Amino acid sequence: MQNNKISNIQRPLAAVIMAAGKGTRMKDATMAKVMYEVLGKPMVHYVVDLAMTLKASRVIVIAGYQRDTVIRYLQNSHPDVEIVVQAEQLGTGHAIMQTKAALGTFTGDVVILSGDVPLLTAESMQKLINYHLQTEASAAILTADFSDPTGYGRIIRNDDGSVKRIVEHKDATEEERRVNEINSGIYVFNRQKLFTALQHIKPQNVQNEYYLTDVFGHFWTQQWKVSALKTKQVEEIMGVNTAQQLEEVKQVFLVRKQN
Repeated sequence: MQNNKISNIQRPLAAVIMAAGKGTRMKDATMAKVMYEVLGKPMVHYVVDLAMTLKASRVIVIAGYQRDTVIRYLQNSHPDVEIVVQAEQLGTGHAIMQTKAALGTFTGDVVILSGDVPLLTAESMQKLINYHLQTEASAAILTADFSDPTGYGRIIRNDDGSVKRIVEHKDATEEERRVNEINSGIYVFNRQKLFTALQHIKPQNVQNEYYLTDVFGHFWTQQWKVSALKTKQVEEIMGVNTAQQLEEVKQVFLVRKQN
């Protein structure tokens, strides 16, 4: 049985929030996606609150598309937050590369959060951080079982439960596509190993983008352990890419308020 109590192992924690994307499939594509509101507050507000609740000593938001609006809002709502700019949106790996200077002297672990995943709770994230420490991993991934995992990266595990690889849906075999455990895109990394691995990723795709998931290839080459913790609260990792998904997130928030 997993021990999800707060770990007595403590390391400094930084939180990096990816908030640079545009809401291409939202109602207004001219608006930064993280600025769409849920119950009167932009989605990014809830994610920054989460980082603060985790007592991260550094909270860094990566702003990009329509960044002036995002920066202006955060300077008022969360003045202690540091802002890093991703001028060109060249993928999630490229986004994290922009934080290298800001985290240059930081020693500890880095939590990677998404500004368009506002339902994630501090309880689930604390469990992931604890699991990362308890399993002595170099990185830990928050995962979930989806009844229909179509389109998501699948988590393939070793016999000991650690992660063997992440296979994107389009690259998966028929057997791998039957795996329901998906990658949420929420991570905890050892800071030094993360930035070492980022030096080894290349934009090997049609979009010419750097994907954060590609760092794991270097982790496995170096035999650095990657752990994964499965959450039962599947709605928590729901990202918002469409107006319909935004409405679904609002409904979950309303239910939470009533409970």
